[in-house]
Amino acid sequence: GLQLIGILTAGIAFIIAIVLNYIKKDDVIGTCLESHFEWQIRTFWTALIWSAIGFILAITVVLLPVAWIIWFVVTVWVIYRALKGLLNLLENKPMLIQAKVA
Repeated sequence: GLQLIGILTAGIAFIIAIVLNYIKKDDVIGTCLESHFEWQIRTFWTALIWSAIGFILAITVVLLPVAWIIWFVVTVWVIYRALKGLLNLLENKPMLIQAKVA
């Protein structure tokens, strides 16, 4: 929920959501919510990295159109992941996350 609101609040709610994820992460180990927390954390960091790449490209001005495309794709991707997570949560389903490579 906060991730969706984050789009409308210039990312402030997104930051609040990630802080809460890290604070409460240990409390959900072994539950269905553990996969949701991991899903949200991955969404945050991936979106942040791609948004930063877009910002760096925007600084060059010449690549500003590429930056806009990146930002648009990131926004759509975040909305998709937030809605998918919310729908799974409402159905009490875990998120399918690839196994971590050690």
